[in-house]
Amino acid sequence: MTNTTFSDLGLTGQLLSTLEAARFHVPTPIQAKTIPLILSGKDVLGIAQTGTGKTGAFALPLLQQLAENRVSTKNGRIRALILAPTRELAVQIEAALRIFGRQMRLYQVAVYGGVGRRPQIEQLRRGVDIVIATPGRFLDLYDEGHIDMSNLSHLVLDEADRMLDMGFINDIRRIVSGMPKERRSLLFSATMPKTIDRLAAEILNQPARVEMPRESVAPAAIEQRVIHVPTPEKRELLTTLLRDPGMSRVIVFTRTKHMANRVQEHLSKAGTQAEALHGNKSQAARQQALKRFRSGNARVLVATDVAARGIDVTAISHVINFDLPNEPESYVHRIGRTARAGGSGVALSFCGRDEIAYLRDIERLIGLSLPAEGDVPSAQEMASMKHVKPGRGRRGPGGHGGGRGRNGSSQGGPGRGAPGRSGAGRNGPSGQEGGHRSESRKGGQANAGRFRGTKRAA
Repeated sequence: MTNTTFSDLGLTGQLLSTLEAARFHVPTPIQAKTIPLILSGKDVLGIAQTGTGKTGAFALPLLQQLAENRVSTKNGRIRALILAPTRELAVQIEAALRIFGRQMRLYQVAVYGGVGRRPQIEQLRRGVDIVIATPGRFLDLYDEGHIDMSNLSHLVLDEADRMLDMGFINDIRRIVSGMPKERRSLLFSATMPKTIDRLAAEILNQPARVEMPRESVAPAAIEQRVIHVPTPEKRELLTTLLRDPGMSRVIVFTRTKHMANRVQEHLSKAGTQAEALHGNKSQAARQQALKRFRSGNARVLVATDVAARGIDVTAISHVINFDLPNEPESYVHRIGRTARAGGSGVALSFCGRDEIAYLRDIERLIGLSLPAEGDVPSAQEMASMKHVKPGRGRRGPGGHGGGRGRNGSSQGGPGRGAPGRSGAGRNGPSGQEGGHRSESRKGGQANAGRFRGTKRAA
């Protein structure tokens, strides 16, 4: 596949000229394998990690097939639906469709919560070919009669594993039940748990399966290290590490929205330009945070896992796991924000004593024992702690992407408090998830001296 070009995949001249103008010359492996299958009319199950070009893999053939068979789209009669787990990913997909489809005279709209519904409804009324949506907001508008799926010919589920993690499985089934049986269906996922297998069997018709090699789960271009540090000293350690100018553009991941705010405030007081990104932020605030981070006005983005997928920011030098994730797959998605497009990067993970079990889960998933620094526990301590985990408080899907809140904890972000408004997930608290002790500044500075300096990413 290394010598394959886009012109070998069966794409039209319009798309080829657009790709050339946008300086896309060589398809990624997932694109080279998937695009011809979709153009031939096959349903596809695609398994590949984030950052491998999955958006182009479904967007290019989708645009071509819709342009070849035009029908009326007035009054909400949509032709294609792309479901995504978060607002950020929906916005990113819409932007890619606008770039790829600039010569196609097709119309699309991103539909998600956290913003006013009236502009979305008005665009649907005027007519759109493609809707890119988070499940909750889509169902809100569909239930109210603003969306008609009778002409729908294409369904795409992007980051399907993430949508299932967030509890959207029943919403997805409801949406699919209202679609025509005769359609093309595509499902893309970064991982392949049994739940995805079952979902694929429900919605795909004899799909072609395209799976990228598993060795790409933790790219060798990412230098991964774990720093064992008492939880109360994490913020001071982070401040000290960020004095390295080689940490030029950094994403810091926390497990909770509450902690993201606390870390961002701590960094700002210490003189580091930082923004927080999580589900309790309005869409305007989230877009502003991303804008400042992309432009370099903010050097650090402190984020919950809502940002682990759907953020497309180049030249991330470092990813820092301030809190280890309670799902090992999330570690892979987090560190995948760096070393993109053939680059390199550094992933540092802070590990408190109560996170050792999470660390073991991560190392089992990636098949690698991470180099350790700091206050490394003895083998006996490791063995005694391997089953101890902090209060899990697993994410409730809340309103990651807005719309229907579900029972669950804070990570779910804003859900449907009332139609058209963002709010806490129904019956879900809006504070932090998981157990965190109050943190002290004491000792962080001295502790930081025990760690090696960070390596500048190329």
